[in-house]
Amino acid sequence: MTPQARTIKENHMLKHKRALGGALTLAVAMGVVGGVLPATATAATAAESAVGESKRHADYARLRTLLHRLTTVDGAPGALAEVRDRHRSTVLTSGVADVESRAPVHRDSRFRIGSMTKTFTATMMLQLVGERRVDLDAPVERYLPGVVRGHGNDGRRITVRQMLQHTSGLPDLLSYLKPQDVIQDPMAHHDPRDLVKLALAHPPTFKPGTGWKYSNTGYVLAGMIIEKVTGRSYGEELQRRIVEPLRLRGTSFPGDDPAIPGPHARGYVQPGPDAPLLDITAINPTVGGTAGGIISSGADVNRFMGALLGGKLLPPAQLEEMMTTRPTGSSDGRAYGLGLESKPLPGGGLYWGHTGDFLGYETAAGARVDGRQATVMVNLGPGSSDAQSDDIQAAIEAALS
Repeated sequence: MTPQARTIKENHMLKHKRALGGALTLAVAMGVVGGVLPATATAATAAESAVGESKRHADYARLRTLLHRLTTVDGAPGALAEVRDRHRSTVLTSGVADVESRAPVHRDSRFRIGSMTKTFTATMMLQLVGERRVDLDAPVERYLPGVVRGHGNDGRRITVRQMLQHTSGLPDLLSYLKPQDVIQDPMAHHDPRDLVKLALAHPPTFKPGTGWKYSNTGYVLAGMIIEKVTGRSYGEELQRRIVEPLRLRGTSFPGDDPAIPGPHARGYVQPGPDAPLLDITAINPTVGGTAGGIISSGADVNRFMGALLGGKLLPPAQLEEMMTTRPTGSSDGRAYGLGLESKPLPGGGLYWGHTGDFLGYETAAGARVDGRQATVMVNLGPGSSDAQSDDIQAAIEAALS
């Protein structure tokens, strides 16, 4: 084991959390609505437009400040935020994509989205529910007979719904597979059944349905159910059900491929407070699997979230199931549905989204039902402190408020 592997912090690379420098750069892509103003447009209309544009730029001031903080005070090499509404998208970047070349963060960067994968997985599962091929309240045993067994874990007593909502009591596999284990052999293949067995060698955290605790194990099992019911691989179903219909150009489920296709920021881990960053861009993503292995981009994640909340991916009944939440016990008021969580906005109202962590990257996405979405990425994970996570969350809220 390398010194970096021995000293790396005991954080989960896909953990569910509250949710390094260079000059701040701004890349803005604006989709202008409607073409040219008619000749009869009044001066008042033009003035209103100018005021609106000025307010829009002022609204992004805090977001720019937070991205700069992420790449200076918080220590991430680079950061990206993509904000989208019904009329335009805006991309802000700060810092660098590569600490050696000092190349800036590309506006179309792909990255490993970690646990944001769970929202994609839950969406596909709920599509199968809408097709009457999966029953949310059926036991896991119906679809994966004999798989969930051992040390008090029993698939006959755990429902699909409980698995998707983290109320199953299943032990989290990432409590027993640490980042340093992965860094020691980053190209190792991790079979889904082996990941499940690793978790099920330990007792459940509570009786199914009686508590809430985040568990990646349930989403590895969910991917196995999708494959069993459809007869196709998870990657094929992702492509057929989400990527192609939404024309997501930067989204893929890479299987064993350690490369990130297309433009991307290199991913780094922080081995210790005073240690140099360790490049972990090339890694076998099967360690995340259907709980955290998807690669995507800010534009794609936002398009996906907009389509999901806009009712384009799920029938109304299944979208309602997804958005029926239960408290997580968090002091910030967040609540968890099925692969989707809600959180209050500081100025009132709430938004829907998910956070994501994978070795090398930390991400978060949020969306409002009125059609505004935001995704933030930094190319450092685990970070050196909770400040990085706090500022990513603050950036999402600034973009959506």
